[in-house]
Amino acid sequence: MTESRTRTKKQGGAGGKSGGGDSFADPAVEAVFAAYPKRTQAKLLALRKLILETAAKTPGVGALDETLKWGQPSYLTNETRSGSTIRIDRVKPEAGEDRERYALYVHCQTTLVSTFRQLYRDELTFGGNRSILMDADRPLPKAALRHCIALALTYHRSGAKDYL
Repeated sequence: MTESRTRTKKQGGAGGKSGGGDSFADPAVEAVFAAYPKRTQAKLLALRKLILETAAKTPGVGALDETLKWGQPSYLTNETRSGSTIRIDRVKPEAGEDRERYALYVHCQTTLVSTFRQLYRDELTFGGNRSILMDADRPLPKAALRHCIALALTYHRSGAKDYL
């Protein structure tokens, strides 16, 4: 597993650290985003920004580490250990499929996707017990995703149920 780490501050800062999601401190992470097809790239950048903004506004999360895990942009709460890792990536199209999709992944041994499904079964699409799937042709479901992201980033905190 190739891993690259970048510290992303809750509030904007110097040296490529940003809470707003516009700049990258790690060229390896930036290169992964640059390689996505344009439409999917725009959606994944918007999702990245939503993750960073949600982390900044969620009490107890602290700074995120932006890194590559399994070649995917990943967001970890190493400072506070409050949450489960979030990964985002393009979903590779199946043979004959022409739609572009992308996903937000969480650890499959958590109860996160089960919780997301209970809360947003009519609003979101899920991939098994590990992902929220999105179509690049549809608007980003920001409100639901913001809540799911906050739940993931606080999964290991005793007060995480407060976000339900």
